[in-house]
Order: sequence, then structure tokens, then C-alpha cells
Amino acid sequence: PRQRGFVRAAGCSENLKLLQTLVRSAKKEHRPLGVVFMDIVKAFDTMSHQHILHGLQQRGVNPHVISLVSNMYENIHASNT
Repeated sequence: PRQRGFVRAAGCSENLKLLQTLVRSAKKEHRPLGVVFMDIVKAFDTMSHQHILHGLQQRGVNPHVISLVSNMYENIHASNT
């Protein structure tokens, strides 16, 4: 339910409000919070998915996050139509 990509919404303002709410809640409850912004617009045709995943591993990104990114790449096909 907190995934915001590919969802029709009121635009950036709604996403910023959601982010602000999550940050405030994490601070109030003294919980760690990780936020990832990914711009993968050209990633599909400029580098292999394995290269992206390897780069995340090299930089010590949490394995759960790497798994999420990997799952995002499953059964993805690009077309020049």
C-alpha cells in the first residue's frame, strides 16, 4: 500500500506528504527508516540488470533491498515500438 510508483495520484505533493508522514512517525517512535529513490528510466537499455545488482552488493546495500530490486527486474521486456 505504500508503493507510490505507477499509481495515479495528485502528483508529487501527495508523495511528499506521505514521505513526511513516514519520517515524522519514525522519529517519534525512534525507529530506523530507510528511503530509496530510484531513477531507472534508462537503466533498461544502458546496462545489464546483473551489473546493477552487483553494484548494489559492492556498495553494501541491504540484501533485502537488493532482492526487491532484483524482483523488479523479473520478466521485464523492453520494446522499441
